[in-house]
Amino acid sequence: MRRPAPAQPMPPISISIVCKNNIETLPSVLEAVRPLIAGSGDEAGEIVAVDSGSHDGTIELLERAGARIVRSAWLGHIKTKQLALMQCTKPWILCLDSDEPPDAELCAAIIGAVRDNDQRVSGYSVNRKLFFAGRYLDHCWQPEPRLRLVRKGFAAWGGIGPHDRLELLPGSGLERALRGTLRHDSFRSFSDHLERQVTYAKLSANALFERGERSSPLHIMTTAPAAFLKQVVIKSGWRDGWRGILAAASTAAGTLMKHIVLTELTMRERERLGTKPAEEKRAGVSPIGSDA
Repeated sequence: MRRPAPAQPMPPISISIVCKNNIETLPSVLEAVRPLIAGSGDEAGEIVAVDSGSHDGTIELLERAGARIVRSAWLGHIKTKQLALMQCTKPWILCLDSDEPPDAELCAAIIGAVRDNDQRVSGYSVNRKLFFAGRYLDHCWQPEPRLRLVRKGFAAWGGIGPHDRLELLPGSGLERALRGTLRHDSFRSFSDHLERQVTYAKLSANALFERGERSSPLHIMTTAPAAFLKQVVIKSGWRDGWRGILAAASTAAGTLMKHIVLTELTMRERERLGTKPAEEKRAGVSPIGSDA
């Protein structure tokens, strides 16, 4: 009788995290990933954390968890995450924010995917869900697929700051989806979230302007209501109750603020150059589309 082939060891995983003063959310992330880095010697995984000046106990927490800490000035969302990615040494890399603990089902799926090590696949996406006031938002902002598990050397961070995005490099293998949920403990209150939206709106508007995107008063009047209706009606955010309505409203607020800043940049440039809208159109400058 033929004996079953021995199980192949699972390739070790690097956990890539960027952080600064995340003592409130980071403990649940570190606890959640413990099964993913279990092992000894070369078979053990690693936690690589790029820290940009924590002073609230985050460093000590990472040290207790056995993380390798890379201290760096804040380089922006994209460059800082790329630095963390490049510091990882294991064959597979799980990229997490400091407020993104994977649930048990997702951890099991990650272990299964890495153990199978399908050579055709270079990355796996996961579905991220906001967890707010004791429950998930199952409709608003859903689905939210994010590439998070990648082979070393097959992906890089891109996007438009501050909205970073992990992407497979051209010519890489396939991307597959994993079951389970990446919990997103993004904020405690929408008051805090709106304060963050102000900063993000400025950063996003300036990044879009530098890329040649333009806006107008018409966009101010149309994109925010469209963004709200998309979340409430098309994505059925109303089914999330008051949480979903506030989430949709905050999306509209962020869209409105972004277009206010971008419109001001556009109009100041137009006045400075003496450019009329029709001339801009003939020159091939297109306004940014709706965020809805």
